[in-house]
Amino acid sequence: MPEPIRVRGSVVVPDAELVWRFSRSSGPGGQHVNTSDSKVELRYDVAASKALPEVWRERALERLAGRLVDGRVLVVQASEFRSQWRNREAAAVRLAAVLTQACAPPPKTRRATRPSRGMVERRLDNKRHRSELKEGRRSPRSE
Repeated sequence: MPEPIRVRGSVVVPDAELVWRFSRSSGPGGQHVNTSDSKVELRYDVAASKALPEVWRERALERLAGRLVDGRVLVVQASEFRSQWRNREAAAVRLAAVLTQACAPPPKTRRATRPSRGMVERRLDNKRHRSELKEGRRSPRSE
């Protein structure tokens, strides 16, 4: 592959840690599809990887737990193109996207805040004004 699989920043997955498998793909292609192995399956052993820092590896194993084979291997497939080369590129991009998302730091926790007194007063004044405006549109009641 010409492009290395970049996870985040300077972290790159080496080609030695990737296992590629090719098979016949379903879908369009005519007689050619019966002879070419255009479907791509890319396997990456997350648990045994030396490329990922320890914290990222643990985070990825935890977040991808439901998607990993045997609790350690991430499998990505691509078969949408007729060309094996384009399917290889698609699988590599997909693997990079999954790993980037899985290794991302957790979002900051939200700190609860209260609206300022002025904001509360403005909101209530606006509500009062709207109420008076709508009340002025009503037809007068006859008693």
